[in-house]
This record gives sequence, structure tokens and C-alpha cells, in this order.
Amino acid sequence: MKPLTLVTHRKYFGMDPLYLRAATDRVLARVAGLPPGRAQINARCLRKDFGTDTVMGQKLVAGFVAEGLLEPRTDAPEDYRLTERFYEFAYARVVEPLPRSRAKALLGKACDLAIRINAEWSRNPLEIEALAPFGHYMSRDHHLDELPLGIVVCARTPSHRARWGRLATKSQGAAEIRAAFCDLSSFIKVRTVNDLQMLPRPFAVVFQQDPVVG
Repeated sequence: MKPLTLVTHRKYFGMDPLYLRAATDRVLARVAGLPPGRAQINARCLRKDFGTDTVMGQKLVAGFVAEGLLEPRTDAPEDYRLTERFYEFAYARVVEPLPRSRAKALLGKACDLAIRINAEWSRNPLEIEALAPFGHYMSRDHHLDELPLGIVVCARTPSHRARWGRLATKSQGAAEIRAAFCDLSSFIKVRTVNDLQMLPRPFAVVFQQDPVVG
């Protein structure tokens, strides 16, 4: 699993990402040595570690519960279990946002990768029909938090399949494709679909497979 990435110009739960990560580190120091499944913290310690008063602390805890960072204990209302999501924020990478010029360059690399996959990945049962960024990329922002990329896949044509040997399953093929695009950058967030219209609007098609002539 790729580490969570936080960007410097954005607020998370009303906090700067560096402050948030430092506060989560203080929480983890209290439960050092405990396996993640057994680690828990009480509300008073959370307020202290995050530097909040009672009212703001209650809002913060409610936000953490709603977003899956904390899990309430029914037998001890002031105690909370730390979830895997909490650890993701504690160990998150904090980076500068993605400039739009670099996002465009990444899309160029993504198109090159799609061409290579279609031409060379003959043991993968899937091909890439289209690529379309959506979400943050479609805003006017010059700096982006992430680069959501829709990948439209379809069954590989017989002429592009390996003639001998075992093909991967469709689920394996989709996983391999997702991993290859995610490896281009931690900013890329992939969504695979089998129909372009399933992507959130608006989107922009930056790659489309040449139609098969026959």
C-alpha cells in the first residue's frame, strides 16, 4: 500500500499537515509497544496531544471518528481505539502541491505507458481504451492536491494476445495496470472502469485507443 500523501497548502481536520503529523506522533508515543489492534487512547490525552480545549477537542474527536481514524469503545465512552487510518496519517508523507505544468507532463507519461501496455503486455487480458483525468485536474487551480486519472479498460484483442503461455486473470490484469500508473507518481489516484461514462464529470480524454480496423 502506498503511503498517504498530505500537501502543505491544505488543511486536514483544520490543521496544517505538519502539525497534524506531529500531534499523531505524540499519540503514538503513548501506545508505543502495543500492537495496532490493541492501541487505544482516551479523549483527555487526545486533547492534550493536539493542543485543543474541551469544545474543540470534542469536534476533533468527532471528526476522527467520522473519517475512520478512531473507533469508539462502547464499554468506555471516553476511550477510543486507533485504527489503521490513524496510523496512515501518523506516517504520512508531507509534500508540496503538484504544479499544473508537472501534472500535464505526468499525463504525457501516462499516455506513453498506455501505448506500451497495449503493445507489449500480451499476457495481460486487458487493454487500455482511454485515459481521462477528472476531479482536481479539471479545476483552474495552478497547484493540485492530487491527479485523479480514469483508466478505461477493455478485453485485449486476439491479435494483441500472447499465442502461448498462460494469461493473467482479468482481476490480476487490472491490478497490474493500476500499479503501473500509480508508480508514475504518488499524486496519481487511479480509477479503473469499463465505460468512459462511468467516470465523474467533468473529465478530459487525453488518450484513446485507435479503433481496430477489420
